[in-house]
Amino acid sequence: MATENWPVYGEITGPVVMVGFGSIGRGTLPLIERHFKFDKSRMTVIDPRDTDRKLLDERGIAFVQEAVTEKNYKKLLTPLLTNGGGQGFCINLSVDTGSVDLMRLCRKLGVLYIDTVVEPWLGFYFDANADNASRTNYALREALIKEKHDKPGGATAVSTCGANPGMVSWFVKQALVNLATDLGLEFSEPAQEDREGWAKLMKKAGVKGIHIAERDTQRAKKPKPMNVFWNTWSVEGFISEGLQPAELGWGTHEKWMPKNAKKHKNGSKAAIYLEQPGANTRVRSWCPTPGPQYGFLVTHNEAISIADFFTVRGKKGKVHYRPTCHYAYHPCNDAVLSLHEMFGAAGKSQPVHHVLDENELVDGVDELGVLLYGHDRNAYWYGSHLSLAEARKLAPYQNATGLQVTSAVLAGMVWALENPQAGIVEADEMDYRRCLEVQSQYLGPVEGHYTDWTPLDNRPGLFPEDLDRNDPWQFRNILVR
Repeated sequence: MATENWPVYGEITGPVVMVGFGSIGRGTLPLIERHFKFDKSRMTVIDPRDTDRKLLDERGIAFVQEAVTEKNYKKLLTPLLTNGGGQGFCINLSVDTGSVDLMRLCRKLGVLYIDTVVEPWLGFYFDANADNASRTNYALREALIKEKHDKPGGATAVSTCGANPGMVSWFVKQALVNLATDLGLEFSEPAQEDREGWAKLMKKAGVKGIHIAERDTQRAKKPKPMNVFWNTWSVEGFISEGLQPAELGWGTHEKWMPKNAKKHKNGSKAAIYLEQPGANTRVRSWCPTPGPQYGFLVTHNEAISIADFFTVRGKKGKVHYRPTCHYAYHPCNDAVLSLHEMFGAAGKSQPVHHVLDENELVDGVDELGVLLYGHDRNAYWYGSHLSLAEARKLAPYQNATGLQVTSAVLAGMVWALENPQAGIVEADEMDYRRCLEVQSQYLGPVEGHYTDWTPLDNRPGLFPEDLDRNDPWQFRNILVR
């Protein structure tokens, strides 16, 4: 498709600084070029590795080969973000970079900011001296919430705006509106910022919980060798979150809790965590193409933020309603093999990490959506069905998984430019219609599917199981034990 056919959403008047140039940074670059006016001579990309520097050199984009650290970030970023006037934009797509600290610096400088995860500084994920509660995404998000409450308003900083977390929060709202309509409920769509209105609508619709239900079927041309971790997106990112405790937003309908589950003592208390790694925790879920499937309960920010956003509170903050929410992720088969190999080696990561790009993959789909369950229509999946072939046609340098992330970054950037003084925001608080309007051109078919399947179905029945047969959608039935 010719460049002139792509909509230009606005102008970035100041410098553009991209932190991180891995698979997501590479894929985001052409989307920025397509959809924004900006001065390319004032763009800088920072990454400790120069693997894809040629893409920047041929565009005349400056490259700094350095790691952004807790010690150097102010000195390194400040001159780059303020050079030449206008309002700059910092796009943080790196691992091991303290998101809240970078956000604080950008807002102090009047610079717009976006990231795809509340990322800590190097060492957080694998700190053997820290207890598991402090290694959770809940703890990382609480640091973000504190910053937001302490310093409201000001330059917009969009937190956790990739495919998930990010896009899936917009899918939840669209899915809820679709479901409420199909149920014949009388309702008016709540305003963007009306958390209570949205929460009451979800309660009225009878939603007990939400799975971020994903199936990645992309296949490599060659089989995975031993001692290599293959994935369709950041291996470092996946291993980091996979070795954090499994976390989930904890719903008010739940009657049972795993023995190794722990509650949080402070904050919203919207989530619990399990004393076991998320990438070694399986759950039963459903996606349209495979139907019933096992997924990994890998911790993600959206499991907490969605459960928190859709909480109905009464007097003195008493919780009257909250949905259960968690990731149910079946990565590509090579990533499953890689995880199995890693955990079999006592959790020691393979020496070689590799992201499969569009040239190494032969076919497949990333089917990523939200499964709203427990209501009168049983369960409703709504999401993106993006194939590798479609991704190749739409944008360069990325596979189907990458394009779902980078197009969400694009949508978040557009929203930030259109709302430059919104302060710190999570995807749940943004205009979901506007964001999906921008992003949907890159998502392939975006579809809704009802299913009669429940976690009580498709069990072999050969062994005794401790199930709740009166309420199919209890976490007791979803968790693979």
